[in-house]
Amino acid sequence: MPVYIALLRAVNVGGTGMLPMAELKAMCKAEGFAQVQTYIASGNVVFSARPSAAKVKAALETRLLARAGKKVPVAIRTIDEMAAVLQANPFPDAPGKRVVAIFLDEKPPEDALEQARGRGNEGMRLGQREIYVRYGEDMGKSKLAIPAARSGTARNMNTVAKLVGLARLR
Repeated sequence: MPVYIALLRAVNVGGTGMLPMAELKAMCKAEGFAQVQTYIASGNVVFSARPSAAKVKAALETRLLARAGKKVPVAIRTIDEMAAVLQANPFPDAPGKRVVAIFLDEKPPEDALEQARGRGNEGMRLGQREIYVRYGEDMGKSKLAIPAARSGTARNMNTVAKLVGLARLR
């Protein structure tokens, strides 16, 4: 049975979209997913499931819509895809907490980085279905806006590594 990692967008961030992880875990189990484990309270869940990634995504988004009353986008990656994101990190010498992968459903547009606004000292690179961003010490003050990333959800490399580790335990 395939192992998937689901990343929910805008869950438990700044007091909006509050979703207890126990409730997310229960939703996954109700869908028939197995070995369900959440990681930190920001909408990360690892599980095994028979359906395709597209069907898993649709099922979770349907349940989240019913619960939240609004669309909650979900990015789905297999264990191999998530491991590849970690391996492809174009900023391996930067601290993992300062490098994020913004997970998208599709390949980012070729001009995604050129369209970015509010650049400071950030580094950016395109991935397969991700946009990588390296922030400096002033990460919290960054004004960077990447229009192509609007529908995505970001996780730092420390979180990506932890999720890969949890998925490998299945």
